[in-house]
Order: sequence, then structure tokens, then C-alpha cells
Amino acid sequence: MTRTALVFGGSGQIGMPLLGRLRADGWRVTAVSRDAQVDDACVRWLRGDLSRIERLPDAVDVVFSCGPLDHFARWYANSTLACPRVVAFGSTSIDVKSASGDPRERALAARLAEGERVLFAGARRRGARATVLRPTLVYGAGRDHTLTRIAAFARRWHCAVLPGGANGLRQPVHVDDLAVAALSACDAERTSGNAYSLPGGETLPYREMVARVLRCLPSRPALIEVPAPLFDVALHGTRALGLAGNVGGAMVARLRDDLVFDAGPARRDFGYAPRAFAPVAEMFETA
Repeated sequence: MTRTALVFGGSGQIGMPLLGRLRADGWRVTAVSRDAQVDDACVRWLRGDLSRIERLPDAVDVVFSCGPLDHFARWYANSTLACPRVVAFGSTSIDVKSASGDPRERALAARLAEGERVLFAGARRRGARATVLRPTLVYGAGRDHTLTRIAAFARRWHCAVLPGGANGLRQPVHVDDLAVAALSACDAERTSGNAYSLPGGETLPYREMVARVLRCLPSRPALIEVPAPLFDVALHGTRALGLAGNVGGAMVARLRDDLVFDAGPARRDFGYAPRAFAPVAEMFETA
């Protein structure tokens, strides 16, 4: 029997590989995107967002949320969709940023925590089973705000610049491993009511992670390390020029911190097996 799914964030960096997996497995999918998309034999696209979507199905077997968890949780709590299973992506920022010195980061962690609470409460009230997946540093689709941004800077300026001591441990996770995890968790009964950290398959220092990205680029940009105080001055200048994006002092300070999460529960409960970090240039082509 053909299974049905509703996918929010289907055109995003996790949603696209998830749709590919659903197509390959023969699912019938309704996907939601803010931008116009083209239907195919397996996927029917709806244009809209969580504040306004028309022509949603009345019932599906599974809802996958690949977008902001807090917005999805509020929508789910008020929806009338009949669905016994929900798999939603959150973030390990719920832990990493909860005690940040940046109030915007603390607010993000609080929104994630509230989103999980609302989602699980809504599922219990409706007799549904919900699971939350928390990725670490996501890469692989050219849509992330960390490694793809570093690669773009390096292509333009032929180098990447880091402050000295940027050796905090990281566990970058590929988007396709997250798509596989979503499908695996969906079918694992013991994941109901649980949240799982999803780190990548290798733990390495931040500096080495960036160095591997640079080595895979055709131009082989240089990696330049500068004293932390000088880096802070340069960052302040680039922020004043509007070139630093959302890079803040708290984010820079974390480059020295180990952000390491345990994949054991996900491995035990649904066979999570992410790849090691072996980047190629195409992973950082800006989408």
C-alpha cells in the first residue's frame, strides 16, 4: 500500500534530499514551499507557509517538518490534519545556545525548547507519535550558513581567516544522512516521544574542518590564523560594512568550545550511521 506524507520545508536543504528518498521509496507526497515548484509523479507542491496553506490533505500517514520547529509546532497544535506520525527537525542549538551571552541566541534556544514542548503535548493530545531530530552543523547542499559561507568567502578572497585557538570540536552532518535518519526514525516505534541529537560520523577540531573545506576547493585557498584580538577588530569592521552576516561575538567565542553530541541513542533506536567528513567542492556550491 502506498504511504502518504506531508512535508514542510520541502525545498530546503534537508527537505530536498528527504523528498528524493521518499520518491525512491514510492511515497505519495504533498510538499509545501514559499516558492513555486514543479509537480512530478510522486510529489504535489503547495505554495504557502505555515500561516496560510490551501488545499492541504485531510489525512496523511506521516508529517515531516524540515523548517523552523517553533512555527511548525504552533501550526500542528491548531491543525485538524489526521496523522498518526510526526517527525520534526529541531537543532542542537537548544543546548548550545541556552546559556549564550547573546540574548538573540538565548531566545532561539528558548523557542526551540518551547517548540518541542508544544509538539509533544499536541501529539499526546491527539494520540499521535512525535519524534524530534536535532542535527549538529549541517552541510552538503550549499544552503548552510557556516561551511558554505566560509567556502564562498574563500573563493572570493582566496583565503579563509580564523582566530588563533579555533580548535573546538565539531561533528558536521551531511544533509542526506539526515534524510535517511528521518525515514528510519519514522518507522522505529521506540522513537515516539523522544528527541535525538544527530551529529556527523566524525569529530574533529573546527580548524581542521575548515582546512578540509579549503583543500577540496579547486583554487586551494589559504587558511590564515590571526591573534584573537586582531580577529575581533576585523570582525567589528566587517560587521560595520554589512559583510559579516549573522556572525557575532558569542559565535566566535564558541570556536574554542567543544560542541560534541552523543549519537548512541539514535544509533540504538533507529540505526543512525552518519558518514565521516569528506567534503568535495560541489557540497559548497551556493544553491
